[in-house]
Amino acid sequence: MKTETVVNAEIELFAAIKKADISVLEKVLHDDLLFNLPDGNTITKEFDLNSYRYGKMKIDSLEASDQIINIIGDTAVVAVTVSLKGTFDNNPINGVFRYIRVWKQFEDSIKVIAGNCIALQ
Repeated sequence: MKTETVVNAEIELFAAIKKADISVLEKVLHDDLLFNLPDGNTITKEFDLNSYRYGKMKIDSLEASDQIINIIGDTAVVAVTVSLKGTFDNNPINGVFRYIRVWKQFEDSIKVIAGNCIALQ
């Protein structure tokens, strides 16, 4: 796996999140994804897709910075800081978060298999 592949996948993921593009999210998130939210809840791919599909998650702005990518065989671990504004279920989201995302190479593409997000002060 190449760093450039991961950088491009991250750009594609962020664009899909901003636009609530279900078809792209369906493609880049692995079916067995587990993702820990800042409140400690663990969500699945289906939960994440449904939050966009039914308009619960709305992103007004999203800016990524401080990205670190480690490639380990067919897997990449990405740490990135994200400034995020929007709403979830009509509750405001406005903060800076640190994400860890794990991408794995499959035959046809790379997919997110796991992730974690914490709120930064």
